[in-house]
Amino acid sequence: MKTTNLPLAGIKVLEMGTLIAGPFSTRILAEFGAEVIKVELPNSGDPLRKWRVLHNGTSLWWYVQSRNKKCITVDVRTEEGLEVIKNLLKECDVLVENFRPGTIAKWGLTPEVLQELNPNLIVSHISGFGQTGPYADRAGFGSVGEAMGGLRYLTGYPDRPPVRVGVSIGDSVASLYSVIGILMALYHRDVRNGGGQEIDVALYEAIFSLMESLVPEYDKKGVIRERTGSTFPGIVPTNVYQTKDGKYIVLAANGDKIFQRLLKVMGRDDLVGDERFLTNDGRVKHQELIESMIEEWVGQHNLKECLDLLNENAIPAGTIYNAEDIVNDPHYQARDM
Repeated sequence: MKTTNLPLAGIKVLEMGTLIAGPFSTRILAEFGAEVIKVELPNSGDPLRKWRVLHNGTSLWWYVQSRNKKCITVDVRTEEGLEVIKNLLKECDVLVENFRPGTIAKWGLTPEVLQELNPNLIVSHISGFGQTGPYADRAGFGSVGEAMGGLRYLTGYPDRPPVRVGVSIGDSVASLYSVIGILMALYHRDVRNGGGQEIDVALYEAIFSLMESLVPEYDKKGVIRERTGSTFPGIVPTNVYQTKDGKYIVLAANGDKIFQRLLKVMGRDDLVGDERFLTNDGRVKHQELIESMIEEWVGQHNLKECLDLLNENAIPAGTIYNAEDIVNDPHYQARDM
C-alpha cells in the first residue's frame, strides 16, 4: 500500500521524546502514514539506542520503535536549536513529548509560545503523573506507573512478592492513550473546525484505567483484590495447565455453555447440567473441584491432543508462545503480522 493511501497521510508530527512512551506513540502514527520527525540530542541520541540486544552497535528495539520516522539531531537547549524546532512546529500538526512536566517550557516551548507559533498545533504530553497534581514534578517511569496504577499489586502469586509483566506495558498503554487523544483532537480540529489542543497522559492513570472493577469492589463491598497467580479471580475456569508431555496450555472455559462443552470433552457427562456449574458464580464456589478435574484431564494428554480436542469443540485454548513459536506460527504468517 502506498503511504499516500494511509489514513494519516499528510499529518506531520514532531517527536521530542526518548525511550518508550513518546516514541511508541509516534511509531503508531507513522505506521498509519503520518510524517514523523524524531528529534534526538547530539552525541548520545535516544538512550533506547543502547537498550537490550544490540545489532551493529544499535539496539534492535530502537529499530522497531523508530521505523518509518525521519531522525534529526538538534540541541533544543541552544538558541540555534530552539529556532530550528520552532520553525518545524509552525509546519506540524502534532507535537509529542514525554519529558518531566515543565521541561520543554524551560527550553522555551511554553504553552503561550506554542500557541503563538501554531494555533492549530496538537500537543500530547506523556509523563509519569500528569501535568498537574502534587506528584507532577516527580520522575516517573512505566514501572512506577504500573505499581501506582494497581497492576503490580495483582501480578504474581499471593505468597510471593509482586512481579512485573515481561514488557514495558505501562509505557505502551500510555502511548495508546496518547494516540487516541491525538486522533480525537485531529477530528475536533479538522472536522469540527476546532483549534489546537493539549493532551495530558499520565502513565499511572493509563494503567489504572485497565483495573476493571477494582475500585467499585472496594468502594461498595470493601474487597481488596489480591494476587492469584495464573488464575483470573472470580472467573472460573481460566488457568494454565501442564500437559502429559510437560508443556503448558491456557484454557479459558469460563462461558456457561463453553464449560458444559468442556465437561463433555473431559468425559464428565455425569456433571453436564449440574446446577453447581451452570453459572460463573456457582463455579466460583467450587473452583478447587473444577481445577482438579481439568488438571487431571489435561495431564492425561499431550499438548497437541489437548489443543485439537478443545478447538474441535469451540473451547478457547492455546499454547504459550516464545519468540521462536511466534515466528514459525502459520496464522501470524498468514496475517502478515
